[in-house]
Amino acid sequence: MHRFKVSKFRHTEARPPRREAWISDIRAGTAPSCGNHIKSSCSLIAFNSDLPGVLGIVPLEGQGEEKRRVVTHLGCHSDLVTDFDFSPFDDFLLATGSTDRTVKLWRLPAPGQPLPTAPGVVLGPEALQVETLQFHPTADGVLISTAGRGVKIWDVARQQPLTELAAHGDLVQSAAWSRDGALLGTACKDKQLRVFDPRAKIEPSQSTQAHENCRASQLVWTGIQEHLISTGSSQMREREVKLWDTRQLSSALDTVTLDTSPGPLIPLLDPDSGLLVLAGKGESQLFCYEVATLQPALKPVNQCILEGALRGAALVPRLALAVLDCEVLRVLQLSDTAIVPISYHVPRKAVEFHEDLFPDTAGCVPASEPQAWWAGSNQQVQRVSLNPARRSHPSFTSPLLPPLDSPTVPARPLETMVEDTDPSEGFSSPPSSLASPSTPCSLAPSRSSTSGIGSSPSQRSLQSLLGPSSKFRHAQGTVLHRDSHITNLKGLNLTTPGESDGFCANGQRVAVPLLSSGGQVAVLELQRPGRLPDTALPTLQNGAAVTDLAWDPFDPYRLAVAGEDARIRLWRVPPGGLEEVLTTPEAVLTGHMEKIYSLRFHPLASDVLASSSYDLTVRIWDLQAGMERLRLQGHQDQIFALAWSPSGQQLATVCKDGHVRVYEPRSSPEPLEEGPGPEGVRGARVVWVCDGRCLLVSGFDSRSERQLLLYSANTLAGGPLAVLGLDVAPSTLLPSYDPDTGLVLLTGKGDTRVFLYELLPEAPFFLECNSFTSPDPHKGFVLLPKTECDVREVEFARCLRLRQTSLEPVAFRLPRVRKEFFQDDVFPDTAMRWEPVLSAKAWLGGANGQPQLLCLQPSGMTPVSQAPREAPARRAPSTLYLEEKSDQQKKEELLTAMVAKLGNREDPLPQDAFEGVDEDEWD
Repeated sequence: MHRFKVSKFRHTEARPPRREAWISDIRAGTAPSCGNHIKSSCSLIAFNSDLPGVLGIVPLEGQGEEKRRVVTHLGCHSDLVTDFDFSPFDDFLLATGSTDRTVKLWRLPAPGQPLPTAPGVVLGPEALQVETLQFHPTADGVLISTAGRGVKIWDVARQQPLTELAAHGDLVQSAAWSRDGALLGTACKDKQLRVFDPRAKIEPSQSTQAHENCRASQLVWTGIQEHLISTGSSQMREREVKLWDTRQLSSALDTVTLDTSPGPLIPLLDPDSGLLVLAGKGESQLFCYEVATLQPALKPVNQCILEGALRGAALVPRLALAVLDCEVLRVLQLSDTAIVPISYHVPRKAVEFHEDLFPDTAGCVPASEPQAWWAGSNQQVQRVSLNPARRSHPSFTSPLLPPLDSPTVPARPLETMVEDTDPSEGFSSPPSSLASPSTPCSLAPSRSSTSGIGSSPSQRSLQSLLGPSSKFRHAQGTVLHRDSHITNLKGLNLTTPGESDGFCANGQRVAVPLLSSGGQVAVLELQRPGRLPDTALPTLQNGAAVTDLAWDPFDPYRLAVAGEDARIRLWRVPPGGLEEVLTTPEAVLTGHMEKIYSLRFHPLASDVLASSSYDLTVRIWDLQAGMERLRLQGHQDQIFALAWSPSGQQLATVCKDGHVRVYEPRSSPEPLEEGPGPEGVRGARVVWVCDGRCLLVSGFDSRSERQLLLYSANTLAGGPLAVLGLDVAPSTLLPSYDPDTGLVLLTGKGDTRVFLYELLPEAPFFLECNSFTSPDPHKGFVLLPKTECDVREVEFARCLRLRQTSLEPVAFRLPRVRKEFFQDDVFPDTAMRWEPVLSAKAWLGGANGQPQLLCLQPSGMTPVSQAPREAPARRAPSTLYLEEKSDQQKKEELLTAMVAKLGNREDPLPQDAFEGVDEDEWD
């Protein structure tokens, strides 16, 4: 009798939405992993963004009257996010895995609140990158992760694995729990399908060959415990779907062959309805099947054509469906620029709840705890009704990560700021706020940290409450007009070592390494902006791959280039610019035994250059003599960076061995001071700040979060004075310090944001200012000399931003009301760092000096400190505005206004002035 039973889902139809219902304006990315790249809870959607290590977070439903969805970004890892999963019980608990080999758990806030800057739990690190993650369906706090050939089951609360399954034959591509949480299935690159009972033994209880091709394979369990579905490819590279019964795993119950497309299949199964959606990565079509249970088979239901290629797909939980509209499935399609919700409906006439379509489903209260489940408990999650009239679903908040009370954010700023509108083109900085989702915080409890909170200095009570603020907190970064850009750059070398800034610039020209063989360097004149010709540019033929390069601060035509051949070449650019290919350098410095890391010219003495190398030495060269003069030792590993002190008497280094060192090169080759550096080993930078009294080091902590460490240069052994955590990103922060303002600009290669902080030698040490953001990542970011700033526009810093095909100047300005006066509080006398104070011979002989100072005040401008004070505008008494008018007065005023509007009725009309014609003229 059951052979002729008709399925109630046979007429199910897919309904792609209008574009108004899309979640647009996103920038999705797809990591080369086995994950689905997008997941959904009943409240939030998470997806892979185009930034490495960053997930996009957006509400599932629109907020407010306009039903707007605001996309925010969560910096999760220091490298690509490979997979992630929402807890089946807690809508705001998210687990993420990455190629940085760690698993992290995050407590996400409700929509509209700031995202966290640090994870609540970190698991690992693993031996290889994490491939897949999945929460347990019945026990809260049990998580499975796969990495390479290994599979671990974690007790998240204890932050330790419950067990590690026996090693597989190759990369584990998928792992899935059965619906009752008792069994675990894995799909492996060795083509084997394995079924485990992890509480009984670590070896598989059953295994069989699933698919004959080793392409990506995934597993999902049906609503019946014994049945599971696998996707993969046949020996002929045809994509196929198989239905298995764990009681007879030797052969599949049913096999459906689709096509030979290269994109791997993502199986999305709703166990309650038995509907299976197959989505192919990179394709524009969805296949829907019904998993029949009485006579196990995969029955086709429909196909849906998509707009645009699919990058990932996810199912919306059943508790979030519109059941009164007979919505039985909702698939989220991730494309490059949008998330498209596709609803599957069963056409029914009556708008009511249909029990046959929506049986009771699993609720959101877990059935057991990790230890109880591990001890053998098989208690199941209580099922709840989807009928809106009888639905009472208790909310559950996992105790793994208790929600944090979010800080109160004032709805209005404390101070009204008057800004001048800049008509130039470009992208400007977002407005500053009192509390920001990206507000950095220190992770070390024993170290001082700052909140970056700004307040008005005129409001003393608020200042005492919130702490001091920077006068540069409202700084605005703007890309200047396109007329000043250099465009049509081609063949840039974007793989320079992390120790290099990627390119260098002075006030006149820019040197950019090219990808061509032979270590070619292009030299571009800043005074000649515009589109570069399509033909090849004249270059410097370095002869070896470029590792770092630097302009001589006292000779704008001399460029030092370090190569992988352990040589430093000095090039001289003609005064009119580079017109032809140069193959012979002015001089070649030899002495290093390994590849060179970085180059730094002395800030006061001419012809003095410092270099660091893989031979773990720092060498100081006399360029006039063309030979090495000093050699510094004591490093045990790779030297990440070095920096001269402002006086030129000392030199600081930060090393991969976890130490920061300060040398006096003319006194001893051994370090004068030594202290602990950043905990991470991914990279670091060092710069002298606060008039040479402090060192600022940018690096990574043990969790791969980017951070700033501020040291006293005289007491390195005591550790940093303060530590400031910023975000999670793979690139090292490159600091550019302006000694005149005390501001440091921080960004990394591939970043879209430039952080600004004012540095102080005492607490609170860091004062946050407005950051500069751009729509696309930059490949490099350097600070130009102070003389390039437009002082009349209160421009305190000018930088160059290197993009994929262009070079753009970025101006940082401070909004001021009285811009007709010279802002002497912003522009103190600046050091003339383009004129040498000492010769190389004098400095090597022990002489010291101080740079000359230059006043930046333009002629004809009066300093604002000497400007006459403006008399405050007197307000009229409030009684004039609050005076009550009688009804008669209101009528008279209204009548007067109407008469004035209509005009005088006694005035002649225009046609009265027209002249007629005589009667005889009509004949």
